[in-house]
Amino acid sequence: MSDEFVLDFRREERIGLEEAVFAEAKSAAQIDAILDAVAARDGAILLTRLDEAKLAALKPEHRTAIDYCAVSCTAVFGPMRPVAGSGRVAVICAGTSDVPVAREALRTLRYQGEEAELIADVGVAGLWRLTSRIEEIRRFPVLVVAAGMDAALPSVVAGLVAGAVIAVPTSVGYGVAAGGHAALHAILASCAPGIATVNIDNGYGAACAALRLLRAAERMREATP
Repeated sequence: MSDEFVLDFRREERIGLEEAVFAEAKSAAQIDAILDAVAARDGAILLTRLDEAKLAALKPEHRTAIDYCAVSCTAVFGPMRPVAGSGRVAVICAGTSDVPVAREALRTLRYQGEEAELIADVGVAGLWRLTSRIEEIRRFPVLVVAAGMDAALPSVVAGLVAGAVIAVPTSVGYGVAAGGHAALHAILASCAPGIATVNIDNGYGAACAALRLLRAAERMREATP
């Protein structure tokens, strides 16, 4: 089984982000083999898209070492690293249906040592919900904004705040929402300047983009005489 994967244990050293395991397309046996390799180094690793059935099929010793979130289908195998930063990232979502994607972003950030805040159910269908929290939102230098359907929220937020906006189109919506393609196209066509966008439902990727921004800012501060 070990000939089916090569773990990148030096990724954090190169790019500041650890490797994660995308569990959706892997068998329980493959995941067990990966976790054996991580455990042999007394390491830890984040798993995304790990459903409860596949979790239940893992070795008992692996299940007991996992911190699992059923909402986001994410798992942390091994010790969670201590919080190194907080108050710098907010994860905002338009509706409750977008929460699983938002929580994938939150869990990814937390695994990497960044404590972020969730601001949920502030979509444009009830714009007062967003405006009532806009001063709170403005305090964060980095914003991950998840929305499905017409994905208007990232554009509205980007037109109201100075922070970096990383948009996550979600697959929420009826008919022509087309599994998130309408949301993705709407964000790409946004007239609000400077929005960064990741793939549909990719809360993990949005969190990694946020972490890259934070790491870049830290390096700039360190380089300033």
